[in-house]
Amino acid sequence: MAADKVDVLLVGPQKSVIMKGLVPAFNLTKFSEVADQEKFFADTGTRIRGVAVSGTQERVDGLLLARFPQLEIVSTFGVGYDHVDAAWAGAHGVTVTNTPDVLTEEVADTALGLLLCTAREFTRAERFVRAGKWAQKGYPLSKATLRNRTVGMVGFGRIGQAIARRLAAMDVPVVYHSRRPAAGVSYRHYPSLIEMARDVDVLLVITPGGKETSNLINAEVLAALGPDGILINMARGSVVDEAALIKALQQKTILSAGLDVYLNEPEVPAELIAMDHVVLFPHLGSASVATRERMDQLVVDNLVAWAAGKPPLTPVAETPWPPKKRP
Repeated sequence: MAADKVDVLLVGPQKSVIMKGLVPAFNLTKFSEVADQEKFFADTGTRIRGVAVSGTQERVDGLLLARFPQLEIVSTFGVGYDHVDAAWAGAHGVTVTNTPDVLTEEVADTALGLLLCTAREFTRAERFVRAGKWAQKGYPLSKATLRNRTVGMVGFGRIGQAIARRLAAMDVPVVYHSRRPAAGVSYRHYPSLIEMARDVDVLLVITPGGKETSNLINAEVLAALGPDGILINMARGSVVDEAALIKALQQKTILSAGLDVYLNEPEVPAELIAMDHVVLFPHLGSASVATRERMDQLVVDNLVAWAAGKPPLTPVAETPWPPKKRP
């Protein structure tokens, strides 16, 4: 163990970019290889000053973070960070960083693809060809179109605005709902989600997960969207009341849905899989080699900057830099 290196704990998979960056720079412990966790907390926990979280499936709560009394930073993979207890971290002087910006355009591309596949039934039509049905009859006209439709964005941060730019280029009107109006944009802001759902033809959800947005898209919102409405979820599965969505799709109180995220990933409800008028992606948002490697590198870069005495590159809102002193 190099005495001049900071002790950092890796929680999650050992990705090549992250390992290449962390191994030479830190005294790195891989949590997945710790056989006796209580012994580890007692022997090494007092030395851990940084935590790297390499996946969004890892739950890093206050109970875990509290085992490291010298902890200063948690650098996590992903723009969403509801898997890390940022509220606990902020209250205890620990900075949390995520990996925004580097995935914005990739996720926006995926959102547009999911919307097109859902509205124009592209994936359903492709299955029709593969099943040999085209030789028997033509594929039926799609019930939906993006022409003369308005998309209501639920959330209007970096990614939401990148999606809106694409839709504007396609002559698709965009409005949005968020807690407060976004600065520097000309799109109409709806303070009321229900009111926006009544006025639009598509709800495209791209808001953070967590307690504040849990079941934000509920039965009332879906009813307001109406029988010609389309729901696209690019946010977190927790943002949509999954049971209410399944019921709305089964009873056709909305037209269709395109989903990239689910409540209990990677499990997808059988009811959704059984419905042909639903498009299901396996959480593809940022899933290209190039973008994921940039996200992994940002996990490393945040820790390297901090260890060099510089401000972390991308602290989250709940834990601004410099952190408040630990109580």
